[in-house]
Amino acid sequence: MAGRTTFLETVNHHVDAAADLLGLPGDLREPLKTPYREITVALPIRMDDGVLRMFRGCRVQHSGVRGPQMGGLRYHPGAGPEEIRALASLMTWEAAVVDLPIGGAMGGIQCDPSRLSAHELEALTRRYVSKISMVLGPTRDVPMPDLGTDARTMAWVLDEYGRKNGHQPACVAGKPLELGGSRGGEISAGRGVAQGTRRAWEDVLGRPLAGARVAFQGFGHVGGRAAHQLAAWGARVTAVADPGGGVRHPEGLDPVRLAAHALARGSVAGYPGGEAFDPAELWAEPCDILVLSALEGALDGPAAGSLQAALVVEGAYGAVLPEAERLLQARDIPVLPDIVACAGSITLAYFEWVQNLQQVFWSEADVLARVEGVLHQAFEAVQAQAERLHCSWRHAALALALDRIRAANELRGW
Repeated sequence: MAGRTTFLETVNHHVDAAADLLGLPGDLREPLKTPYREITVALPIRMDDGVLRMFRGCRVQHSGVRGPQMGGLRYHPGAGPEEIRALASLMTWEAAVVDLPIGGAMGGIQCDPSRLSAHELEALTRRYVSKISMVLGPTRDVPMPDLGTDARTMAWVLDEYGRKNGHQPACVAGKPLELGGSRGGEISAGRGVAQGTRRAWEDVLGRPLAGARVAFQGFGHVGGRAAHQLAAWGARVTAVADPGGGVRHPEGLDPVRLAAHALARGSVAGYPGGEAFDPAELWAEPCDILVLSALEGALDGPAAGSLQAALVVEGAYGAVLPEAERLLQARDIPVLPDIVACAGSITLAYFEWVQNLQQVFWSEADVLARVEGVLHQAFEAVQAQAERLHCSWRHAALALALDRIRAANELRGW
């Protein structure tokens, strides 16, 4: 893989590497990698100023062999078909790694939500759902929040889907509590990243989390929650960077106050509780653990060469490029991959779906205990696979997922 590769090429490169470990023949690989269905739709929207603008949306359903597909709905300028294909593929592998009876999907609309009013976002969401509702539903494909979307967006999805199909709360995950959402939803994704980090750091690398220095790239919903949980377990959040700036403090930043500042200002820049620094210098920042919770392709080869951390955690899908991972492996710096670190989100979405189907709702403590139990078992299985195959956590996780999906395909007679 010479030169810079696309996100989808990176995902498929790792899938092929895992398939090599399993000895899967070539004629089985393409069906496992190829999406089941792709839909691209045109979304004409009358803007608040009266101008008619055209947006593009898509939904990729990667695999439903183990159950209904589930995956995010992303609003971002880069949410084109190829990126959505890559993310849908990762949702399939992630769901299989944590052994949930669901498959993977992903949707996206190419837009900048920060430049759209609430009225425009609602119109865009409703138009999108109305055009693809025939392939959505509790037994087909269940959207959930992703970058640029939230519980409010999912409420619009629920309402628009219900116009044609009646009230079906299990048609979407990540909803407000008042509309059938699950308790624990606000913290599950970040808490899952923190849980995976703790398991990798303490149980595998054998180092105490108390006092460990943790740096973050990205401090939104996932990064902020993960930082809060890691700090509660005794770690020190010593540096945080986002596109707007960076802030550091060797004795530790207050993650709660920093998150409140970032929410109010749109960036960690200007936080009074630490020293400002250039976000481009994050890679050379002294730390023990680096959590990447921004966008894909964040860590490249040159950055990996100057990295100070002893563990890298992918709190965002595709954050570590292949050339960076090769350099990290050569330096004995393990990477906790996205399909393990980020699995708390899809696990919570699955349990919300289960509660909606049963119309029985659990306490937050019960929900979080169930999510943590699933993640614990998944980490144990990935670690055992890595030891058995003598490979990285990423390829061990993918090998585990591939084998489970292959078995389901064979049982179905495909």
